[in-house]
Amino acid sequence: MRLMIALALLAVITGTPVHGGETVMPTTLSGKNVLLIVASERFQDEEFGQPYDLMTKLGATVKLACSRKGTVKGIFGRAVTPDFLIGECKADDFDAVIFIGGPGASEYFNNSAAQTLARDAAAKGKILGAICIAPVTLANAGVLKGINATVFPSEEDQLVSRGARLVKQNVVVDGKIITAAGPQAAREFAEALAKLLQ
Repeated sequence: MRLMIALALLAVITGTPVHGGETVMPTTLSGKNVLLIVASERFQDEEFGQPYDLMTKLGATVKLACSRKGTVKGIFGRAVTPDFLIGECKADDFDAVIFIGGPGASEYFNNSAAQTLARDAAAKGKILGAICIAPVTLANAGVLKGINATVFPSEEDQLVSRGARLVKQNVVVDGKIITAAGPQAAREFAEALAKLLQ
């Protein structure tokens, strides 16, 4: 009984519906604007597909950015056409800025436009996310210092050396920063992003 009262109070205070201790998925993200940043080649299809498909299904407006225009392909062949060059994007225009992983995501590790976008998103209180190796871009931008975060195992030292608090979990949410460790976490990452956006 006390648990149910506590959950009801939590729902009132946070505006987050709960059921049996689980956060309920939002029914709509209409009016939310999400930017997904993909590599110019060899992004991870599942890490792109899960958030893209869920955000779109829930009614969010999803735009894509890349370092080049024209069709780009994931490692398993999914083809997408970016809407913007990454340097054209402004954090103010989006509720969430998400860096998609895959081997090609390393192109953004030291990309000044990517780092500027990450810093601006964090500074303006936007949701900022990255999956697989892409959290390295956030770390290099300086936004993970003192933040709980995860990353693909091969890049853990990169986060630690830049002041992140490494948490070995599939998905880690710290405030408005969300990181995930790889394709096995893609669905959970997408669901956690949806809950942050609601």
